[in-house]
Amino acid sequence: MPLFEAVRLALSQIRVQKLKSFFTLLGVTIGVMFLIAVVSIVEGMSTYVEEDFIGRFLGANTFTVRRYPDFQGPETEAEWREMQRWPLFYKGDARFIGDALPAGMRWAIETDAQAMLSSKYARPRQAMLFAVEGDYFGIKNYDLTAGRTIAQQEYRNGATVVVIGDEVATHFFPNLDPIGRELRIGGIPYSVIGLIEKQGSLFGMSMDKLVIGPLESPLGRVANPRGDIDGMIIQGHSNVAMFDGVEMVRELMRGRRHLRPSQRDNFSIETSESALKEFNEVKNVMTIAGTALPLIGLVVGGMVIMNIMLVAVAERTREIGIRKALGAKRKDIMSQFLVEAATLSTVGAVVGIGLGLGAAWLIEANTPLPAAVAPWSLVAATLLGLVVGIISGVYPARRASRLDPIEALRQE
Repeated sequence: MPLFEAVRLALSQIRVQKLKSFFTLLGVTIGVMFLIAVVSIVEGMSTYVEEDFIGRFLGANTFTVRRYPDFQGPETEAEWREMQRWPLFYKGDARFIGDALPAGMRWAIETDAQAMLSSKYARPRQAMLFAVEGDYFGIKNYDLTAGRTIAQQEYRNGATVVVIGDEVATHFFPNLDPIGRELRIGGIPYSVIGLIEKQGSLFGMSMDKLVIGPLESPLGRVANPRGDIDGMIIQGHSNVAMFDGVEMVRELMRGRRHLRPSQRDNFSIETSESALKEFNEVKNVMTIAGTALPLIGLVVGGMVIMNIMLVAVAERTREIGIRKALGAKRKDIMSQFLVEAATLSTVGAVVGIGLGLGAAWLIEANTPLPAAVAPWSLVAATLLGLVVGIISGVYPARRASRLDPIEALRQE
């Protein structure tokens, strides 16, 4: 029987025996659905983290210098205890590095904390404070919808001025232009000079509930009363310049802290690649777990297809006998049932792909989890359905091909 004819016959069987076909396809459909949904969520999270999360936290071609790593934590308790003995990172350290950087590299100091804000137009509320210095707005690529950024003279003098996020403006200055108005932080009044364009959220965390002010202003002491800073951000004009900067800064810091060649760094330098390393490990585990569990459904689906095909062989024994009597060979009978099993399984996989994509988009619409379709998963799911059908159909097809035509014709 030609391939097209066998596929047509299999599809007609699905139309005629709808209920049996539904249960035949169910296992494969459910397995593929969960496979596509999980892979889409994992792929979406990966894209989200690489392009949005890391991009917004670090910026393009940037690296950070901090006392502790932000993303790659210690793997053992001994490493954690060793980190606790690392020296604090101060403004003097950051400015020493900034003065030594080559032309074309930008840098900024950053220290942050949660604090209570108030204004005469709304109830007090917490927001994220950032006390900064250097080319912070340029590195972060913040666009303003109103006002201006902090001037270099205001940084040097520690002026009580702030640039605020959209959510802070909406809450503390409802239906008002926030520029030039007063926002109190730690009991000290600050003048709002700029409004950052709406940033949205990352994993459900608002990026618009922030206040940025000069490090030398009282905001710096609110953010970090001990006098140290959280870290320093450095940006190169290219990826190569960034990695050259990493090695240069490492040598500067090791020399400043008088570390011998045999001693490990007692500070942290992180690039986007190092920040993503831990996430990629988690992503691999999630991908393996997310694809292994649906395989159980595919195994069950394959067993169901095998049983249904065995029933089909028993029901169509006379048909098989007539075909053999008319000259059909064993390979013709076997290929017919193999194609039918593969068609059934592939149809189930295609339905599962559609349901999986729908489930992924539904999760994205109702939760902070993003979703992104991985083209390879669609191909893999379709091929997986085809393979499950072929494997499940081998035994029923062999059994059908070995029927004796005379005995088969006697069946009613």
